[in-house]
Amino acid sequence: MPPLPAANRSPSPSQPSGKGEVSDLKAQLRQLAGSRAPGTDDSKRDLFKKVISYMTIGIDVSSVFGEMVMCSITSDIVLKKMCYLYVGNYAKVNPDLALLTINFLQKDCKDEDPMIRGLALRSLCSLRVPNLVEYLVGPLGLGLKDNNSYVRMVAAIGVLKLYHISAATCVDADFPAVLKHLMLHDPDSQVVTNCLSALQEIWGSEASTSEEASREREALLSKPVIYYFLNRIKEFNEWAQCLVLELVAKYVPSDNNEIFDIMNLLEDRLQHANGAVVLATIKVFMQLTLSMTEVHQQVYERIKAPLLTLVSSGGPEQSYAVLSHLHILVMRAPFIFASEYKHFYCQYNEPFYVKKLKLDMLTAVANESNTYDIVTELCEYAANVDVSIARESIRAVGKIALQQYDVNAIVDRLLQFLEMEKDYVTAEALVLVKDLLRKYPQWSQDCIAVVGNISTQNVQEPRAKAALIWMLGEYSEEMSDAPYILESLVENWEEEHAAEVRLHLLTATLKCFLKRPPETQKALGAALAAGLADFHQDVHDRALFYYRLLQYDVSMAAKVVNPPKQAVSVFADTQSSEVKDRIFDEFNSLSVVYQKPSYMFTDKEHRGPFELSDELGQLSIDVESSDSIVPVQGVEANDKDLLLSVADKEDIKGASDNGSAYSAPSYDSSPLLSVSQSELAITNSTIPVSTPQAGFAIDDLLGLGMSVISEPPPPSPLKLNAKAVLDPGTFQQKWRQLPIALSQEYTVSPQGTAALTAPQALLRHMQGHSVHCIASGGQSPNFKFFFFAQKEEEPSNFLVECIINTSTSKAQVKIRADDQSKSQAFADLFQSALSKFGMP
Repeated sequence: MPPLPAANRSPSPSQPSGKGEVSDLKAQLRQLAGSRAPGTDDSKRDLFKKVISYMTIGIDVSSVFGEMVMCSITSDIVLKKMCYLYVGNYAKVNPDLALLTINFLQKDCKDEDPMIRGLALRSLCSLRVPNLVEYLVGPLGLGLKDNNSYVRMVAAIGVLKLYHISAATCVDADFPAVLKHLMLHDPDSQVVTNCLSALQEIWGSEASTSEEASREREALLSKPVIYYFLNRIKEFNEWAQCLVLELVAKYVPSDNNEIFDIMNLLEDRLQHANGAVVLATIKVFMQLTLSMTEVHQQVYERIKAPLLTLVSSGGPEQSYAVLSHLHILVMRAPFIFASEYKHFYCQYNEPFYVKKLKLDMLTAVANESNTYDIVTELCEYAANVDVSIARESIRAVGKIALQQYDVNAIVDRLLQFLEMEKDYVTAEALVLVKDLLRKYPQWSQDCIAVVGNISTQNVQEPRAKAALIWMLGEYSEEMSDAPYILESLVENWEEEHAAEVRLHLLTATLKCFLKRPPETQKALGAALAAGLADFHQDVHDRALFYYRLLQYDVSMAAKVVNPPKQAVSVFADTQSSEVKDRIFDEFNSLSVVYQKPSYMFTDKEHRGPFELSDELGQLSIDVESSDSIVPVQGVEANDKDLLLSVADKEDIKGASDNGSAYSAPSYDSSPLLSVSQSELAITNSTIPVSTPQAGFAIDDLLGLGMSVISEPPPPSPLKLNAKAVLDPGTFQQKWRQLPIALSQEYTVSPQGTAALTAPQALLRHMQGHSVHCIASGGQSPNFKFFFFAQKEEEPSNFLVECIINTSTSKAQVKIRADDQSKSQAFADLFQSALSKFGMP
């Protein structure tokens, strides 16, 4: 249907039909500007509503600016509000027109009605026109001394707006001093908190250039000021209480008695109906008791009930925010929340993001006493109509299995998942069974018996197919059909679009060949030929590596590709403990909800676009967020955890000469360089071991010359200074500045675990190995020690954090070093000394 002619269209009630309507509005407003007839204000209201409506939908009505200002000369507060809204919108883009508003706004600032005075002052400060700054000082000064609290409240925020327009004008007028006086003496609580908010921002910005501002900012954290706010906290609204509590969290009490006084004053805030107040109070409690281990644990017990109440009483958004904070606490003290695991069961009407977080909570609180109930509940979710929740629940079962010792029932549940005949359930279960076998090889027979019945055609997801292929190669001697299944997969090489699957297929086929050569000879030749011709660089390189390795020495290939494997004791977490500590320090902020420190999502905004420096050594690249690059020299002392999650990697520089650089050979352009399947097929008879010289023939054929590289001389043994000395201040400074060189887990002998009932015994033992303790703490089963050592020949330090769990006989060790090259040598010495602890 063609569009109607312009003449026949019905005009929209919310939009002008043409430019003439704005002109009509202008004429009508001018007509009413000087009128005092009855009903004039009602007519003005209708016209003002139209103007505001047009302005809201993006129509330019700046042409009626003068008429709007003239019509604002009235005592009708509704008209005043609409006029102020209009003026605030157009003043910044039309500074010349804004000058017209000064007179009537200044006049309204002296009106008898305090509401009009406050609205006029707020509008005057919201003009944001630098040329009009001089007109703000007088009204602001009067507003700060006004008898009405609403006007003083507006004036306090107006000072902050003035500071952002012209900081020098604000400071010269001595407004910060007036705000400080109001903050400490005004009877109205909202005025007090507005003054506090403004002063924190002003003194925070001025502290870098003004010593006086720096002293004033520190004075906010003095005992008299903190107690003044604490005694008045019940007068404040929710936002103000959060502001005060955030300030109290930064306060450092002088002794333990003061800590208990503050906690007693804030005890009733834990029962507040507002979740933000409760979280802010919890942050205060935890920050105050960090150095008091037993009290800190009691705080966890005390805050458990308020948090669980907030989770169940609010909407899904509030539940998610509170659960995010609860998750941080559970990760730090899972045993305290283990008995409350039923609170983390999923409800049918909860959104996915809440259910996902609850599944993480269930995984975190699982222990020997509640694992059966939790796994039973999670298995119910596996049949959920929501596929995403079903997947997450299966992954949760797998995580629990990897962190428990008695996994009999869990393995049976996972094997039942493989028999559910649902594609996504089978896929997730296969991935988990693979990880389970890496940690518990003793379950291989039970798992392989079920996995062997799964057809590869029914597994389409790349991760799951890669896991199945890995099991076919790893346990090919136990699976009679493994060579033939792998052969069929190799035949369909071109249909495998995921490089991950092709990489696993190469490795699995070679593993199978090394165990069952006659049956896998043909499949291996086909796999290597297909891999060498593969377009994906990683697949091509792996096939070429395997081909050359087999040509060089088959027995060496068996040692490289299929060596005896030890069970994996601990699977790496996605977040390091340092990152988690940094998030905990930023409790009650978006860092907890995003589950990452603030610098990861604020640096780009605050620092602007980065220029990539040529000096890569000066950059810290985070493992999880490679697009966040932070210059090391920009790190302040208090940003102690900014670089803690950094994985230091050496830059291996290749040859710069293009002539000598490696280039992948072409396998289809020349018959001399093509490698056929028959050439790659390795006979199943006794295979002679090739010498290195014999391997060069194939290298020459492929055009890849290799030179013999001499082995570097062995490093000199590391010797430690038995009389090393390091003061705690220097240790703390170096601990903040140095990145982690090594992070490892050691096993403590049963004798050492038994001897650790007296921690002093470990300190004396390590000192006998020239490793000195500078601090220690904790209680059974978790003990925490900080050690240091120094080289004998130079003042080069090694710093160690050692957390020993006597129930698991495991020691988590993190090492930082002045000399990174000696970190591994020192780690070997430390492990050797720790392994001898408790031995006769």
